Amino acid sequence: MTAQQPTLCIAILTMNEAHRIAQCIESAQFADQIVVVDSGSKDDTVAIAQSLGAQVHSHADWQGFAEQRNRLMKYCSSDYIFFLDADEVITPELQMEIQTAVSSGRNAVWKILWNQVAYGKPLTLMKSTGGIQRLFKSSNLLRFEGVVHEQAILVEPATPVITCKGQLLHYSRETVYASLQKLAQYAQLGAAKRAKAGKRGGVLRGFASAFASFMQLYFFRRGFLCGGEGFLFCFFIALECFFRYAMLRYDKATLENVVTR
Repeated sequence: MTAQQPTLCIAILTMNEAHRIAQCIESAQFADQIVVVDSGSKDDTVAIAQSLGAQVHSHADWQGFAEQRNRLMKYCSSDYIFFLDADEVITPELQMEIQTAVSSGRNAVWKILWNQVAYGKPLTLMKSTGGIQRLFKSSNLLRFEGVVHEQAILVEPATPVITCKGQLLHYSRETVYASLQKLAQYAQLGAAKRAKAGKRGGVLRGFASAFASFMQLYFFRRGFLCGGEGFLFCFFIALECFFRYAMLRYDKATLENVVTR
């Protein structure tokens, strides 16, 4: 009797992603189960996701990225779970690696590298960051913690970590206007997280953080090789670092009302 092959769930968070969700889900169609948790979209995100065969569940009571991922986990009935954001696309090379990892039955954590797509241009010449943990054996994943840049809590903390060679296409910054909106959101979340930890902010701290971030991305990670798109990408991330510490100093009353679970 042939042993049953392990199954895979691809879990996706959405919020007003009608312009991106179809491409995202289409790249995930090789999975045994596709689950979407929507955070209260006002556009056609939910309808598009449902039309493509995804299981869609709405949770508009926003309590942070970690809580939304925890909700995704509850709907997963597969042996492995891969977390995919709505502005990401799985490449054919990465698909093969994911399928090989699942077929192995191994208990590990797989990290994925991004190929950033900014302002219509893939920043292929830019060196990727260290990777993000996205593929887990479901039985080894307890929960996520953190309002932003959330962290996976495992049953077995010493689980080996493997970095995949295939990359995710990440359409994180499509327009300057959208980048400004994202800047405000992530700077506020980052400031609230640091405020809860008792850290101090200020203009000088923000400038130091922004300068270090820009130097690292633009020069050491080769953003300068990607033209104007590469500059904008690095500059917006540096601005996020600056305003995170500025908000920590000057927006204390506002930060008290930001969800940090």
